[in-house]
Amino acid sequence: MVKQLVFTLALLVTIGFFGFTTYRFINYFKFTKPAFPVRDLGKRLWVMMDVAIGQTKIFRQPVMGFFHALVFWGFCVIAIGSIEMIFDGLFGTERFLEFLGPVYNLISASADIFGLLVGISIIIFISRRLFFHIKRFEGIEMKPVSHKDANLALVMILALMVSLLSMNMAYYAGIQQSGKSLAGIYPVSSLLAGFLAGVEPARLGVIYEISWWSHILLIFIFANILPYSKHFHVFMSVPNVFLSRLEPLGKLPNMDSVMKEVQMMLDPNASLSAESTDVPVERFGIKDAEDVTWKNYLDSLACTECGRCTSVCPANLTGKRLSPRKIIMDVRARMKEKGPGLIKNGRLFSDHKSLVRDFISEEELWACTTCNACARECPININHPILIVDMRRYLVLEEASAPGGIKAVFTNIENNGAPWQFSMEDRLLWAQNIELRIA
Repeated sequence: MVKQLVFTLALLVTIGFFGFTTYRFINYFKFTKPAFPVRDLGKRLWVMMDVAIGQTKIFRQPVMGFFHALVFWGFCVIAIGSIEMIFDGLFGTERFLEFLGPVYNLISASADIFGLLVGISIIIFISRRLFFHIKRFEGIEMKPVSHKDANLALVMILALMVSLLSMNMAYYAGIQQSGKSLAGIYPVSSLLAGFLAGVEPARLGVIYEISWWSHILLIFIFANILPYSKHFHVFMSVPNVFLSRLEPLGKLPNMDSVMKEVQMMLDPNASLSAESTDVPVERFGIKDAEDVTWKNYLDSLACTECGRCTSVCPANLTGKRLSPRKIIMDVRARMKEKGPGLIKNGRLFSDHKSLVRDFISEEELWACTTCNACARECPININHPILIVDMRRYLVLEEASAPGGIKAVFTNIENNGAPWQFSMEDRLLWAQNIELRIA
């Protein structure tokens, strides 16, 4: 009974803190702008199963992609066992899902095997970070705290796998000594249980309880640390992929306010049926955190900081300052900085800083070639160019700020109706001396 009370208290504290964090993020989302209607649910489900569950983009780097996929799939299977532990803790049962029979055998065996595979994968990940210089793990946006955050999360995952296996080992050894029926199948732990041969039943019970509590409390702590770390993608990657843009990568969304103006110019009658034409536009493009869409902000929360986007960016590879990963991380950092002020004082709150220039320079924005290599490579379907182009739109439409070459193109289009510095009267001069012969 005492165990149930202590567990219930720990669970309530976990849910309460997680609920507070979730509420804070929901409030931040309230200050973002609409993105696109969520339609084609069947197609979205297919994309989610392919990219998020199947981890297909991860396998573009076959070796490390395989180990990362093992960790993801392992978490999916082990999560079922974690749910069972919550029921056991609340109701004082043991192996609550045992009634599932053969299905439970499959679940327990899979979790036991993945416990070992995930542990091995995490050791490889930690070794790479500590002893190998992986270029894409570095960058101006990757502060020391980013590396510490990643290492802490990996160590906690490793501890979770160790506690899971030690719990299963103690359970299996105890059952073998007592002669009771075994609930589930444990291929790995049954082999490792040999290390506990000869240990007294009472001591096995202590090992089991310590392992059980260590595992479940680590889960509770980890769940509440994740939203404040790069590993928030454990929660956010699957919904982010489900909510991906379904259009081709090269297609940039038009600005509705500008489209309405163009339609009215081309068809005066369109003004009679246009909706909300009398509502002033707050801002063209993106200047600060409250100008981004909910999808832009969701992308920033889901970002794994893996650096695959930056590693394939042609601008970055040629020495320019642009790092697509930094652009996404800056959106998250800016909302974290300004969000509390927006919640307290409303959308008009200003701290005399902005996402553009204070976090992201014009040099970075204009270095992008919109080739979409970053979006194609991202394992969770983040679309960086759309965000970058919207910040460019702010610079051009609100501040008339652009590189000299682009300003010349704008001037030529305005004066000559074409990007080139030739008047409309001179366009056909090139064809004056061409003879046309009709056979």
